[in-house]
Amino acid sequence: MKILIKDVTAALRTGKGKYSTVKTDICIEGGKIVSVGNIQENYLPDKVINGAGLLALPGLINAHTHVYMTCLRGIADDLPFDEWLFGRILPNEDKLTAKDAYASSLLGCAEMLKSGTTAFLDMHMFPGKSAEAALKTGMRACLSRGLVGSGDDEAGSTRLKQAKAEIAKYGGYDTLSFMLAPHSIYTTDAEYLKKVSEEAKKLNLPLHIHVSESLREVEDCRKKHSKSPVKYLEDLGVFENKVTAAHCVHISDEDIEILAKHNVNVALCPRSNLKLGNGIAPVKKLLDRGINLCVGTDSAASNNTLNLFPDMSLTTLLHKGANMDASAVTAGEVLDMATCNGAKALGINSGELAVGKNADIVMLNTNLPQLEPKNDLISSLCYSANGSEVDTVIINGEIVLKNGRLTKINEKSVCANSEIIIERLIER
Repeated sequence: MKILIKDVTAALRTGKGKYSTVKTDICIEGGKIVSVGNIQENYLPDKVINGAGLLALPGLINAHTHVYMTCLRGIADDLPFDEWLFGRILPNEDKLTAKDAYASSLLGCAEMLKSGTTAFLDMHMFPGKSAEAALKTGMRACLSRGLVGSGDDEAGSTRLKQAKAEIAKYGGYDTLSFMLAPHSIYTTDAEYLKKVSEEAKKLNLPLHIHVSESLREVEDCRKKHSKSPVKYLEDLGVFENKVTAAHCVHISDEDIEILAKHNVNVALCPRSNLKLGNGIAPVKKLLDRGINLCVGTDSAASNNTLNLFPDMSLTTLLHKGANMDASAVTAGEVLDMATCNGAKALGINSGELAVGKNADIVMLNTNLPQLEPKNDLISSLCYSANGSEVDTVIINGEIVLKNGRLTKINEKSVCANSEIIIERLIER
């Protein structure tokens, strides 16, 4: 479909962390942006969108989440991390069925779309269910089956086979891509980590892994291996692959040098880290070292939202305060993290409103009290917007949200199905 977005204010990237807002036209064809500015000669759109009063920006990219857990939102709040994970979340995960995971993933996709996220990096435990939810809703997704096990563990080998089977089945869709995901150093042993790492090299796939999320994880690693989790992973050869490491909260200057040396992408999850009492990642140090930082929500069971706007805002505000420096992390830098940096981590051709990029575009209604006056719309995205402003979402050249309403799924039905799941899991 050819789509012309007419007279829209567009957030155009002019440099690292730098944007300008320009009144312009955007032409879409074949799932790509074919022009920004002058309308091509003989361009005859199938649909024209009136962009007056709207701000167009690249679709947001959630660089770390677990969408199958969306139905577990609110079941384990205000608990320490170990009790949250081992006492509440994992036991309820064990009760989930594949049907539950699909319904929960649909709910997560619906929430992300309505708040302007067009792509997500998912770590899941139900092969095919996140994929089917992404295809159903029109989202772009990078999928990774969470891998837990040991080198000689049959269950671990089975999970790796499941991951490869999922890739074989869904690898032909242009909106889906894949990584391998050893869950963490505390759910895998050295031999299994090396096994998954070698398999990723054979398949030419990146890795996705939780790293240094909690203080206990780091302390246990130092006791067991006499080194940090980051150094441990380097010594095992894991960073010989392209890697997206989620969290990286408790890392040293030495760890930061290792991450920079191997061009590791770091997915920040500030709200989840704070809510679970895990701490604050050294974002300013990571930025200063040139590490590719992106933003994730983690799951709705720990955040408790998949809306990226609160995480974007918190990333700017938290590190200004922590560093006592109002310029420590700017709105433009965080917009980079949520768009082009996320695209780099996922390996997708999105993240900017530029010719040749995927037509993954979000448009926000700017004629709202929280965005008035329109002095600096880029700043407003991080300091004023809350996600409710999202009016239209286009992914791969297809309109998946129009006038704030999902076009491909029934929102009420999706919400009702999540209530059915939780009624079965939780004793009221």
